[in-house]
Amino acid sequence: MNKLKNVAVFCGASQGRNDVYGEVAKQVARYMVDNYITMINGGGSIGIMGIMADEMIKLGGKCIGVIPLHLKKLEVAHKNMDEMIVTHDMASRMKVIMEMADAYITLPGGFGTLDELFEVLTLSQLNVHDGPIGLLNVNGFFNPIFDMFGTMISEGFLGDYSKNILLVDDDIEELFDKMKSYKKEGFALQKIVT
Repeated sequence: MNKLKNVAVFCGASQGRNDVYGEVAKQVARYMVDNYITMINGGGSIGIMGIMADEMIKLGGKCIGVIPLHLKKLEVAHKNMDEMIVTHDMASRMKVIMEMADAYITLPGGFGTLDELFEVLTLSQLNVHDGPIGLLNVNGFFNPIFDMFGTMISEGFLGDYSKNILLVDDDIEELFDKMKSYKKEGFALQKIVT
């Protein structure tokens, strides 16, 4: 069973229109604090990213932010993180996050959130990392993406094995349990090319 120590959280720099997103971010923060998990995120003070960091800090959890210089200059960097790493650009930010994280969890967000999710999914498929990737499907937010995944599989652009790369649940504890027991099965891309 995996011991989750450093979990990268991908989520929105916006709060969304429904209060449920901020509330769930707080619940995830509480779970991580209760289970001694360090949160690694994009270093922002805004949106559900900021809400989650605020809750972690309030409860005494450990938070590490990784923010590109141009966003720090816009003054959106969280000022109370245990550690703030400033990178040259967005690509460097993701590289640092991936070097630090042993698992990833995605909550609702926009383009940046999806970019981060798809990057770790792709790198898992290419066997660059073998950490669990969880997606918390708050309020059915990600349902349309699952439809797209189904289309990608039925049209032959993804193999059925791809379903095993992403762990999905709408319950926080259930999702973390799946992540803790995750064991990557071989080299995913090899199943496409052989």
